[in-house]
Amino acid sequence: MTPLDNGAIAERLETLAALLDLAGASYYSVRAYRRAAELVRATPAPVAELVRGGRVRALRGIGPAIEARLVELVETGRLAEIDELEAEVQPELVALGRLVGLGPQRMVDLGRSLQIRTAADLREAAEAGRLRTVAGIGPATEAKIQAALARPRVSPRQSLLLNRAWQLVGGIAESLGGVAAGDPRRWRDASERLAVVVPSDDPNEVVERFAALPEIVTIVEREKHRALGVTVEGIPVELVVAAPARFGTELLRATGSDEYVASLGELADAPDEAGVYAALGLPYLPPELRERPFAGAPPALLEQRAIRGDLHVHTTWSDGKASVLEMGRAARELGYDYIAICDHTRNVRVVPGLDADDVRRQGEEIAAANDELAPFRILRGSECDILADGTLDLPDDVLGELDWVQASVHAGQRQSRGQLTMRTLEAVRHPAVRSISHPQGRIINHRPPNAVDLEAVFAACAENGTAVETNGLPDRIDLSAELVRDAINAGVPVTCSTDAHSVRGLGNMRLAVATARRGWATADDILNTRPLPEILRR
Repeated sequence: MTPLDNGAIAERLETLAALLDLAGASYYSVRAYRRAAELVRATPAPVAELVRGGRVRALRGIGPAIEARLVELVETGRLAEIDELEAEVQPELVALGRLVGLGPQRMVDLGRSLQIRTAADLREAAEAGRLRTVAGIGPATEAKIQAALARPRVSPRQSLLLNRAWQLVGGIAESLGGVAAGDPRRWRDASERLAVVVPSDDPNEVVERFAALPEIVTIVEREKHRALGVTVEGIPVELVVAAPARFGTELLRATGSDEYVASLGELADAPDEAGVYAALGLPYLPPELRERPFAGAPPALLEQRAIRGDLHVHTTWSDGKASVLEMGRAARELGYDYIAICDHTRNVRVVPGLDADDVRRQGEEIAAANDELAPFRILRGSECDILADGTLDLPDDVLGELDWVQASVHAGQRQSRGQLTMRTLEAVRHPAVRSISHPQGRIINHRPPNAVDLEAVFAACAENGTAVETNGLPDRIDLSAELVRDAINAGVPVTCSTDAHSVRGLGNMRLAVATARRGWATADDILNTRPLPEILRR
């Protein structure tokens, strides 16, 4: 048996989670396996060795049930439960159903009624008018199915968050020796087009390997140099196989938006993207900026290595998973000079929050951690709630003691535009507030942005020297790229922060940085590219 690496183990856990979801398992069980997969993928040590040594429970989040699955997987190379569930829930049909907008059970029933097992079967049944012979399928549903099969894309309401999109296409690209493309390579905050481009002179062999991947449960389209596979969640993933001499051409085509690629005209064949741009007489444009037509020279965009610290992290004092010292040590290992501990205040209510006494006691713990980690510096901070009347959730004397205060709206987000704007402006003008956290207050695919007047907020921030944040939590990405650009144009400093609630969450800095880059940010536009003395002087 070939030993399983961390990526292969994670893929099996993700498959199990998806099948459990289809079989109607509890939300918490499904989430536990998905989180375990993320943990395994991110663990630097070989997880198989930890399993064999009986030490896998040392990984935070691995309990006895998941440990038992890992032992079975490492010892046998398989999970019997996956085989059983695949026979029970027919993942190919479920994937097709989700792709065309039918529920899992409805699609399985449809498949049984019309002997449909593949996309070709479903397409033929639709073209022959046989779908309407099944109860509940009328002309409108039939038309919807045909349209979805003709142009398979993720619907906006099903769009994948950045971390999930990268995990999916990145894993497939790594398995096939290719490069992730589509929306994730442009770092869109919610991805609808997912693609992988593979250089090869043997396209049939690559397509066969693609179809056999555990992530791909059915093939919807297949051509000589292209295929479209679908995951069990109904997510279509495009595969492009390019001859090495035109790999750059196909990668550029599969990365840029349709509008951007069309604006370039005919693309010359080249083995890399730089060669394509040279043939067009254009400077190389980073993927993040290939959203709309652009013909000029791009700025020197922010690089992640320029980030000197993270100004928004949480600990076990509120709803974090790691201590002050653990977060500080992890940040130092990333090469940072500083972090700011910004735990919640009491008004959040749905999670533990700190009052004035808690903040001062936490300060003692931060001082002790700084003694151990010096010259690295942990800043005393707070993510202080903005109350309904615009006042802050900590007394002014406590706020005045802190190194870094950022203010946030967590309650009353359905207030009117005038009320939300008033609250935010009051916080911007408070002498202790250094930044406004996640100013939109949105949760992607779940909660729309707050009705706050950001133009007025940016003007006040510029006047008062208050920063705004682009938050790297995958379901926030707040500010969005467009609003990062608006803030920069208004003269407002921007922070790239993670809102990390765990050591692993510090890795979300790449999402914040990529979002800033999509907003045309340079290192000079980002506050936390600056040395600590400059941060503390502001």
